[in-house]
Amino acid sequence: MIREQALKVVLVLVGLFLFASVYRLPRWNQPELVGEQMLGGVYATLGIFLLLASRNSSTKRTLISFTAWSSVVHAVVMAVPALRNLLPHQDLPKAVLPLVIIGLALIVLVPAKMSVRGTDHRSVDDRQVWAQNRLKLRDFDATSEMGPK
Repeated sequence: MIREQALKVVLVLVGLFLFASVYRLPRWNQPELVGEQMLGGVYATLGIFLLLASRNSSTKRTLISFTAWSSVVHAVVMAVPALRNLLPHQDLPKAVLPLVIIGLALIVLVPAKMSVRGTDHRSVDDRQVWAQNRLKLRDFDATSEMGPK
């Protein structure tokens, strides 16, 4: 229960942090910042989806995992050129550290897979929907006429 609450708090904070990237979008008259604008748009969108995921995080495992691992990869991609002196070292704390913190926090808190019995990896909800649809189909077959008139 504490882990779920912690994940909810982290998702809201990260969602708001990423949504704040929207400030990069209005700089249309600066073509040299087009990459920053594109990344700001992607992160702002991801932030909105993380805010939505905070309401029912156990069903949004893939989104949370994607956010975690893409943050770690982005941090590595930013760190390598900085360590090779291709980017200023002062960019490391503001660009890499937040991504590492986000990635590690989400990796630690990502909900476990919900599976029922054996090797079937469908969630409980998937199994319930499948069973309900099977019952509806059986009821439909029982009430409909079979074969030609």
